[in-house]
Amino acid sequence: MSISALIIDDEQLAREELQYLLDQVGGVEVLAQGTNGIEAVDLIEEFHPDLVFLDVQMPGLDGFAVIQRLMERNQSEMIAGKKADPLPRIVFATAYDQYAVRAFDVNAVDYLLKPFDLTRVQQAVERVRSRMADGASASDGTAQPSDSLAESPIESQLDSLLRLLNRPQGASRTLQPARLIVQVQSRMLLVDQADICYAAIDEGVIRVVTQTFEGHSKCRTLEELLDLLDPALFWRAHRGFVVNINHIREVVPWFKSSYQLRMSDKRQTEIPVSRAQTRRLRELFNL
Repeated sequence: MSISALIIDDEQLAREELQYLLDQVGGVEVLAQGTNGIEAVDLIEEFHPDLVFLDVQMPGLDGFAVIQRLMERNQSEMIAGKKADPLPRIVFATAYDQYAVRAFDVNAVDYLLKPFDLTRVQQAVERVRSRMADGASASDGTAQPSDSLAESPIESQLDSLLRLLNRPQGASRTLQPARLIVQVQSRMLLVDQADICYAAIDEGVIRVVTQTFEGHSKCRTLEELLDLLDPALFWRAHRGFVVNINHIREVVPWFKSSYQLRMSDKRQTEIPVSRAQTRRLRELFNL
């Protein structure tokens, strides 16, 4: 059974890697590639693929917002008395395992963690192929009653995922991952949180610095990055900086009762402490 597919990811290297692995797996025809959520919606409406490999974090619309948009479109068409197009199977692609855990918990479709692995891609394709076969069996009345996957259409599974993701933050929040993806040139490295000295944002790009190297995070804001970090270790000392308190080498008194933090990275970077955070600094170190 040949599967028609789209690849939607804002990173060219990720798209190329996934295309290469799918070529190795075989049986999957990639009809088109997109770079953001808005393109994803347009390409799905144009090509009606069996399967979409969908990045979670993208500019414009993220992966979950794409699903929401498709479901809202189908609901509008049904309200208008039109026949809605079936939703494609979705395989999420993400560098952050808290999204993968949410998708896996509801058994929505499948997920792939970056960097991609050939065996895992093959498993995802086989799982989709099995779902498609189950769906075909259900349509001709030959599905087995005990097969819970065959009894659950893809729309129902995605709806369950969306309900989970839209629950109040306290109900759906998962533990922070022990390691984060940091992109260093063309490489995507898994970094222990404890090894991160600080993160800084400059013109919308988040720089992550360790004692041995620095790279970039896919997060778009420091607030988004902080959601992934251990609050017992990381503190937002300034609007543009998040620091690991275990990597503060020195607290430097500055003018007008302010302070700077000298970090333990190679450059011994000095980071300002905002006036609003001065009280927190004193509490941390009994100043």
